[in-house]
Amino acid sequence: MDQRISFLTLSVRDLEASRRFYVDGLGWTPDLEVEGDVVMIVVGAKVVLSLWDRDHFQAEVGVIADSAGVPPFTIAHNVATEADVDEVLATARVAGAHPVHDAVRRDWGGYTGYFADPDGYRWEIATNPGPIGQKVLP
Repeated sequence: MDQRISFLTLSVRDLEASRRFYVDGLGWTPDLEVEGDVVMIVVGAKVVLSLWDRDHFQAEVGVIADSAGVPPFTIAHNVATEADVDEVLATARVAGAHPVHDAVRRDWGGYTGYFADPDGYRWEIATNPGPIGQKVLP
């Protein structure tokens, strides 16, 4: 199996609210939309973010294990500078992200903050000065 990820699919409760957040709020461009079902956005070289209506997701994948709290993973968007981190977090705020946690300098040398999309999925916005951080920049 190749070492890569092609699609990151998020099950969303309100597809239109998620579309407004990502497309209208963050300014991203959908590459495929099926009304009431899915919005797909190319987010990197051969990587697609898929926002999939929760009911359709469950019909294909299975019942979602619901519990209180933050979903147990993050999606990271790395940028080149600390100013870029702050700018993306500000854009997320204007788009309606809640909560938004301001960026701080981390013990490992990076600078990161977080925001949540309409379904609570946490996005980490980071600048990472290490070699692995440099590998993911465009």
